[in-house]
Amino acid sequence: MPLRPLLGAASCAALLLVGAAAAAPSAVAAPAEYVTVDPEGRIAADGTVTLTGTYRCVANTGPVFVSSSVNQSTPNVTYGIGGTAAVCDGAEHRWENSGKVPKDALKAGPAKVEATLMELRGSGILVLPVPHAVSRHDVTLAAAAA
Repeated sequence: MPLRPLLGAASCAALLLVGAAAAAPSAVAAPAEYVTVDPEGRIAADGTVTLTGTYRCVANTGPVFVSSSVNQSTPNVTYGIGGTAAVCDGAEHRWENSGKVPKDALKAGPAKVEATLMELRGSGILVLPVPHAVSRHDVTLAAAAA
């Protein structure tokens, strides 16, 4: 049997298989680890900011925390807003962090929040920060009820 027709048939079969695989619907897998921030945070009259969201992590060897920070009108000034211990069991969990910023440093309105899912992993005599997930969100700080 001549080689050329055989190679042509094999090439056509390969193209059909690639085309069928590309046309087949694919399931979009959810990220294994993530942290989100709810679109609205709260700010009290005394400067206490409360941020919330969700997270998911799947494996850890050291303690894991959800930390958050917020900035508003001054881009180079960011305020840390608490930290919450995380459970890395593969399920989605809620987090809530609160922290007090200097009076009048932030006000109700648009803000930028960064949330980080961070593990503190032992390595010899050192403890190394190992990020699991980081996200940045535009949120609205709403005045908390007095």
